Amino acid sequence: MYWGLTYLTLFLTASSARTIGTPQQLAARTTAEYAQKQSPLDTNWTADVGTNPWPEYPRPRLQRDEWQTLNGVWQYQSASSLNDVYSPPFGQDLAQEVLIPSCLESGLSGIQATDAYYSWFRTNFTVPGNWSGQDVVLNFGAVDYEATVFVNGKNASFHRGGYFEFSVDISPYLDTSGSNELLIFVHDPTDLNGYVIPIGKQRLVPSHIFYTPCSGIWQSVWLEPVPANYVTQLDLTADMHGQVNVTVHSVYGNGTEVNITVIDGSKVVGSGSGVSDQPFQFNVSDPKLWSPNSPTLYNVTVTMGDDTFQSYTGFRTVSKGTVDGVVRPLLNGEFMFIFGTLDQGYWPDGLYTPPSREAMVYDLQFLKDLGFNMVRKHIKVEPALWYRACDEMGLLVIQDMPSLRPLENILPDDGQQQEFSRQLDLLVNQLKSYTSIFTWVIYNEGWGQITSYYPEFDLTSRVQQLDPTRLVDATSGWHDHGAGDFSDNHHYANPQCGTPFYSIDSSPYDPKRIGIQGEFGGLGNNVSIEHLWNNQDAINSINQTYEIDTDLDAWNHRSHLLLTELQGQVSLYACSVAVWTQTVDVEGEINGLMTYDRRLKRVDEDQWKKDIKGLYDAASNRTSNSTSSSSSS
Repeated sequence: MYWGLTYLTLFLTASSARTIGTPQQLAARTTAEYAQKQSPLDTNWTADVGTNPWPEYPRPRLQRDEWQTLNGVWQYQSASSLNDVYSPPFGQDLAQEVLIPSCLESGLSGIQATDAYYSWFRTNFTVPGNWSGQDVVLNFGAVDYEATVFVNGKNASFHRGGYFEFSVDISPYLDTSGSNELLIFVHDPTDLNGYVIPIGKQRLVPSHIFYTPCSGIWQSVWLEPVPANYVTQLDLTADMHGQVNVTVHSVYGNGTEVNITVIDGSKVVGSGSGVSDQPFQFNVSDPKLWSPNSPTLYNVTVTMGDDTFQSYTGFRTVSKGTVDGVVRPLLNGEFMFIFGTLDQGYWPDGLYTPPSREAMVYDLQFLKDLGFNMVRKHIKVEPALWYRACDEMGLLVIQDMPSLRPLENILPDDGQQQEFSRQLDLLVNQLKSYTSIFTWVIYNEGWGQITSYYPEFDLTSRVQQLDPTRLVDATSGWHDHGAGDFSDNHHYANPQCGTPFYSIDSSPYDPKRIGIQGEFGGLGNNVSIEHLWNNQDAINSINQTYEIDTDLDAWNHRSHLLLTELQGQVSLYACSVAVWTQTVDVEGEINGLMTYDRRLKRVDEDQWKKDIKGLYDAASNRTSNSTSSSSSS
């Protein structure tokens, strides 16, 4: 069995961390210098990436003043098998230079690898002299899929899960007076035969709605000094009544005193204290509430012993309730129609890794300017700065769990299902303090969803236990057995949102839950080759698009008709939330509001703004004279 065998192999490796020995200085080899590879398509940001990418502090909800980025040019070489982890190339130059963070398969990486199952990454660093007397933590935003970390010849840590951050206290292995060698072994099988792991839309052989995979260190890497007992995780939410709920997780877990201050500009508006590793609450009087129309955020300072850092929060409450006889999602006790796009977070130059923060935020600002108030992050996890941008702009987030292998009738065995559940916990715990997230999605269209029994009921309960402040869409599309807060319909091209009609591949609307159009639209419009992913297999798959409109006038006309139809369902039936497919084209998909290179906008902006406003007005008119009875999720 893959899961058990791999776990046992790497557990034994990690357990022998102190027995590998000192680095061996072997004969140096010539390392090929870094240079961007030409991707099948680029963006306006590609040429500006350089060799010092992503200089921003990567973790805005737990931000320490002192830190050191390790982003930049590292060394890389492929390995031949999982057993290579037992023979690390200590003290050796590796074959090629690579840009970190990046996907090995991307042009930005300088590698543009295929079948990158086993990889070595290497860099050297020195510890600043003013960090003397403190521990040093090594942080990773995400490594796909399994990472074994060596520092100065010692096995320091192992992590599994391609979408999740992790940290390693590397203090025992450091030379604080000189250079330190960091060596990382990465194993990423993607959908290789025999593996059933969370991969989202990644495929070793891309095909239409499945895309080029991402292997390796694809989010930021950084160091920071910390005291011996430091904060490892901050759980922080604030509701519409001013109650701030806090759990500060520490290394020692021994109930150290914690003090928190909430700041509006330069004014302290609230404070509280408690002990680490136990939840506590305090109140802020008359807070300005966060919403898409007014995304107010407050700065937060947290102190635990000798550890002090900055964070932030927004005051808002997500719930559901009955409004005029219809179950609705409520934000701060009120129903508002929620409309956004399916956002897959792919880039032609960087794949999973955006070329820069500026580029990443461009997509979100484009959606906000059109009038969308939500984005569905589709079976991918973004860098923390993406969620910070949604918090700042006022874009609600539907967050998907990256799915197991789709559409192949390959379902997880017991061990693989347990691993999926473990990583679902990681997802919720990592992101649950971001203000903008209002719904979790567990399964998308049955991908990896076991049907011999209904695991979504237990998984929904688990998510609600980890995060009682959000709603849960247990099954977005297809195999809906009644779990979760939403009755979710997927239908291309036209919507069937909370309606008394549905198609055979969907489920009828369940009036006990919230009516959501989890996906619709998907209107295609082909473009000239300079805006296409220039890969013949991808180009050949364009004709699989749900509908092709031969010019932009037709595309915008059809969009207007579908949005008008959706508006009618908001006015007449129980439609509360809708997700348009999609923000941008991806490889062989040509149904985005923008092309994959972000250079061509298909939308008639005036028309789209009017149609989106029409959806909000329809919901407002429907409920203007109604009252709601709220319940928590």
